[in-house]
Amino acid sequence: MDKISGIQSGVSGEYFIAAELSRRGYMCSITLKNTKGIDVLVSNENSKKLVGVQVKTNNSNRKAWVLNKKAEELAEDNFIYVFTNLKELGQVPDYYIVPSQIVARYVKEKHKEWLNTPRKNGQAHRENDMRMFRDENEEFKNKWEIFELLLG
Repeated sequence: MDKISGIQSGVSGEYFIAAELSRRGYMCSITLKNTKGIDVLVSNENSKKLVGVQVKTNNSNRKAWVLNKKAEELAEDNFIYVFTNLKELGQVPDYYIVPSQIVARYVKEKHKEWLNTPRKNGQAHRENDMRMFRDENEEFKNKWEIFELLLG
């Protein structure tokens, strides 16, 4: 079977995240597509605390995910990104759990660096809305304890 589409990858990532969090004892609900920026709502067992999750999924082993400019401003205590690599069919996905404050700071700094670095031909990069988050050193791989810290 060939690689699945980007839409199918995204949906798969959301279900993998919800399943993994459910397995860890959290209540999860995958949102409708009209919920801006939140793919999965997660609460503790007594539903007294709630965290919004944005899932970004790659259909590869690449430790980089595309975001947009809005990610620079989404720095909320109860908002988490879960970056997912689906890898090959039959393999367990990799998960990178990152608080939104860290993502916001990272994408803002890296985009500024990119703008200030000339292209190979010496010309300046043009401003755009695309941002990139990377975790090459796997600092956030399987950091499920972030949910425990926020949800108790």
